[in-house]
This record gives sequence, structure tokens and C-alpha cells, in this order.
Amino acid sequence: MTAFNPWEMACQQLDTVARKINLDKNIHQKLRHCKRSLIVSVPIQMDDGAVQVFEGYRVQHNLERGPAKGGIRYHPDVTLDEVKALAMWMTWKCAVVGIPYGGAKGGVVCDPRQMSLTELEKLTRRFTSEISIIIGPEKDIPAPDVNTNPQVMSWIMDTYSMNVGYSAPGVVTGKPIEIGGSEGRLTATGKGAMIVINEALQHLKLRPDQCTVAIQGFGNVGSATAQFLHEIGCRIVGVTDVAGGVFNPKGLDIPALIRHTKDSERHTLAGFDGGDHVNNPAKANEEVLKLNVDILAPCALENQITKANAHGIRAKIIAEGANGPTTPEADEILFRKGVFMLPDILANAGGVTVSYFEWVQDIQAHFWQLEDINKELTRIMVKGFRDVLDIAQREQCDMRMAAYILAVSRVATAVKLRGIYP
Repeated sequence: MTAFNPWEMACQQLDTVARKINLDKNIHQKLRHCKRSLIVSVPIQMDDGAVQVFEGYRVQHNLERGPAKGGIRYHPDVTLDEVKALAMWMTWKCAVVGIPYGGAKGGVVCDPRQMSLTELEKLTRRFTSEISIIIGPEKDIPAPDVNTNPQVMSWIMDTYSMNVGYSAPGVVTGKPIEIGGSEGRLTATGKGAMIVINEALQHLKLRPDQCTVAIQGFGNVGSATAQFLHEIGCRIVGVTDVAGGVFNPKGLDIPALIRHTKDSERHTLAGFDGGDHVNNPAKANEEVLKLNVDILAPCALENQITKANAHGIRAKIIAEGANGPTTPEADEILFRKGVFMLPDILANAGGVTVSYFEWVQDIQAHFWQLEDINKELTRIMVKGFRDVLDIAQREQCDMRMAAYILAVSRVATAVKLRGIYP
């Protein structure tokens, strides 16, 4: 079996849309390459006194439409090709919702679950110092991603500020509100996913209070998606995380489940008494994808829905809270099955949208009310959905192809207008 390579998948998606829109071959060639990739060594002294060296990456795919934007993840499986793919997907994500950013991504190969808070702080500060040559409020603005959070963003912001000699809150987004963060940022990806899911339900003439939902991944994105779908009346019947899964055909008590994961020592679903447990994570993830539900939201990692399991998916709607969870081969199968796909570059764009709001607030030193943030987020996500749907109906293609047509066309226009230097 050929190993999955996310960068090859990202390039394959670009190649497909390039053929569809007859993209200029020179622009296509430029978009197929990342602007810059930085690989750094991150040595830190562990709590036991030993020095351990981690490898870190920061990749900027394209800057034609504005400064780079993208999260930083801490995970043992991080690779340069994964980070490159995520940077490219960020370029398309920003373009599809009209946010004036280019795509970037970062990562460190580590297992944060095996590290103390002190070790994570050392790792973050040293990694920030190593990549400080290419990040900055006007250049590249990191954000939280897998296994990173507002505390990690605080350390990045403080380290960068110490290096430049003044407070620079605009260098990252996803910070605590007390040091320049934005209302609504922590749950923005999940709220944006709910908004486009609700638009899809209206389009398909389905009522939220009659819909069932399965969610793969119950971290920041998955739990917020569950929370907001629960609030509009959907019944969440299955969720999974690193510890396994919990299922209840009558519906899970989502507020109680979120409280449980926040209060429990390991911050997992383990021990929640409101449903049936599957304690094997691999088996749980397999089961949650095959549940007979109206909405399936993969909110974990990439490469979850493949040609090997796509035939077994029974959901009417798939909303990709994660980046790259569905392979191109699986896409074709799902399209033939009539599944309504809400692709990652649309479905999870709420995070980068409110990150943009946070960056604007930091630069202006003027902060918005949550009501205004939610109103503007809804406007942008609804417009993004309708723009993509219009293209899908006009071109008689699936929603992913439509989203890529919109995004790649916008970036290609910027490339053409700016030209090539010198």
C-alpha cells in the first residue's frame, strides 16, 4: 500500500481544478510550489536535565493576496510535506471566503502529551525564536492548530515581543483576550462549520431538529461544532477522540460531554456515562464514519475518508472540520453516492475569519463586541457558501471543485496582476 502523502494530494487537487478552469500554465506552475519552507532544530533542556532536539517547520505557500496566515501544530506525525499541504490549503481557504491573506503553516515533531508544561514552554519559545526571521504582524501570523492553544500563542507573542523590543500582539491570533485576543476566536471554527451546515440544510430542505450528527474528533473544532449544532437542534449520536468513542442513538448530552472533557484529568471522552463506549480509538473512528446519520463532521486529522471506506459512509452531508480529511479518490465515490460535501476550505474557514478579525483589532488597538464578531462571521460564511453553491450549480460539479474554482481563480488573478519580480 502506497503511503499517504498530503502534499501530493494537495497538488493533485490543484492540478484537477487547473484543468477544469484552463489555468494559465505559468500561474499553475507557480502555485504548485511553496514560496519558502524553513526547517529548524529546536534544542531544549528537558525536566530531567537531558537535552532533546526537536525538528520544526514553517512554510509559506503564497503571499500574493496578503501576509501569510496559518496555524502551528505539535504532533509526533508532523512532516514537511504535511505542513506544505496545509499551507497550500490555507491559501485556498483564505481566498474562498475573501480574507486578504496568503497561506502558511507550521509544526513541530513532538508528542506534547508526554511533555510537561515547562518543557512545552521551552519548546515554544525556542521554536518561535528560530522562525522569528520570517514571522511578524506584516509578514506571517501564526495561530493555534492541533495540540496548540491560547497559552502557546501567549508564549509565541511574548517571545517575539522580547526579540523586537516592544509588545506585538498582532504577531499571532488565538491569544487570550487579556493580551489582545478576540471574543469568539476559541470556538470560531466550530461556529463557522455550523453556519455552513445550516445553509446546506436549508438548501437540501432538511430541518436541524430532525437531523442526526456524527463527529470524528472532539478537540477544539469538534467540540465547538457539536456545541453549536446541538444549539440549533441537531441530535449528536456519536463522537470520537484519541481515547475512543462514545455513542448514543437517542442523542448525547453535549453540554455535559464538553464539561466532562474539560474537567477530566486526561481531557478525553473516557469515563463519560452518557453513552456506550468503544475504547479502541481506531475501531471507534471506523464506526463513527459509518454511522447512519444526516451529517458527518470529520474534525480530526487528514486522510480519514479514503477509497477504502468511502463506500461505507451513509451520511447525507459531510462537513470537513479538519483539513484534508477526504482523499481525491474518496471524493469521486462520495459524489457518485450523492453525498453533499462541505469541503475543508469552506467548512472550517470560520477560524481564519475570526483570526483575521483579531489581527485587525490588534493593529487598530480597537476591539469589537462578540455580537458584532458573530454577525460579521455569519455574513462572510453565508456569502462563501452561496458563492461556492452558485459555481457548483453552474458548472454541475461537486462543492469541493466549486470551492477550488473560486479560490484558485482569485489567487490566480492576484498572481497575474502582480506579475513576476524582477
